[in-house]
Amino acid sequence: MNLNKKKFVRFLLVSAVLCGLLVLSTMPAWNRAVWAQFPTVSIPTVTSSPRGLYVRAIGDPENPLNVRAYPTSTSTRVGVFLVGQEAKAYGYYGDYVMIDYAGAPDNRGWIVTNRVEVFGGSLPMLQPPPTETPSITMTIDPTLAAQFIITAIPSRLPTFTEPPMLQIPTYPSETGGTTTGGLPIGYVIVTLAGLGLFLTLIAILRRG
Repeated sequence: MNLNKKKFVRFLLVSAVLCGLLVLSTMPAWNRAVWAQFPTVSIPTVTSSPRGLYVRAIGDPENPLNVRAYPTSTSTRVGVFLVGQEAKAYGYYGDYVMIDYAGAPDNRGWIVTNRVEVFGGSLPMLQPPPTETPSITMTIDPTLAAQFIITAIPSRLPTFTEPPMLQIPTYPSETGGTTTGGLPIGYVIVTLAGLGLFLTLIAILRRG
């Protein structure tokens, strides 16, 4: 008996909920009043501003542009500008365009004009920029330079020195062996030898 009562109560509750949902769905939507104040001043409309002058790099993708600190080919290279990359442009001077580039002096670098497309108008001509001052003065260390001085090493091979000219003494030529009187020397010797022999014989005979 109690079980039947519980089922009957559940049935009534479910039926009441369903009837309430049905009634709410058929009722018209309530008009809710919105309490708000409309502005009395005009609100400016936000519109997109024009981008202005900018350039885009063109050419060989494997050959990026060099970004330099000044509009000369010998100035310091501060980076590269890839093909297809875009940057704000300010103007040109000579063969170079000034663009926005982080890391360059005043965050502005220079790239060549023949490798870019210009958008947003014509580039104005800029005033000549100041010349670049080298940050490092190149000096030569004399001690370091002395290490590269090559001293010629004398050759160890024997060298040939030409001898002085040979001086041959000269003597007056003699025509024959004669004495100062014109007699032959051999004749004088034989005479003296014979005279000595003769005197020797005389001395022997006197002793005998």
